[in-house]
Amino acid sequence: MSKTYVTKQECQEMIDDAIRKHNRNAGLISMCVGWVVLALFAEGLLRLIGIIPPLLPWLKISL
Repeated sequence: MSKTYVTKQECQEMIDDAIRKHNRNAGLISMCVGWVVLALFAEGLLRLIGIIPPLLPWLKISL
């Protein structure tokens, strides 16, 4: 059983790859959450000004 050690360069490449993967995944998650928040805000605004009818009759909001 031979032992092979990771060089400093290989270690840095693994760290860089992990950081790159994390940043990509975090960016995609943030983009999805942002779209959901924007959609909910737009829906609430359209319901508030009366363009979209209320989902349930007792949920009517007004200014």
